[in-house]
Amino acid sequence: QVQLVESGGGLVQAGGSLRLSCVVSGRTLSNTGMGWFRQAPGKERTFVAAIRLSDIFRRDILPTYADSVMGRFAISKDSAKNTVYLQMNSLKPEDTAVYYCAGHTSPYSLKREKFEYDYWGQGTQVTVSS
Repeated sequence: QVQLVESGGGLVQAGGSLRLSCVVSGRTLSNTGMGWFRQAPGKERTFVAAIRLSDIFRRDILPTYADSVMGRFAISKDSAKNTVYLQMNSLKPEDTAVYYCAGHTSPYSLKREKFEYDYWGQGTQVTVSS
């Protein structure tokens, strides 16, 4: 059984930083594409960031981001810890949301849609005060 557990959310002032973590169990990151989504109150869950591997030979890690977080957020992973991170800098009040970690079974594919993901965490609340 695959489980994703997020942590690291909290309350921060505008301009501050947080790092979210997502520990994956039941599946290795080498075979799993990972992403982060967020859902603000009364709104749909939207794509934030994702990583994929370039190809079966080099296996370079390729990140991609939503325009709204480009240059402020960074997604990374630690394969030894089977953990994915989302470093969030220069936070804005509009970043306030529940953040979800998600995984899928195609590590070489870029996926930005909710329905493309197979596994989900329970979410962690991020609140940015002005």
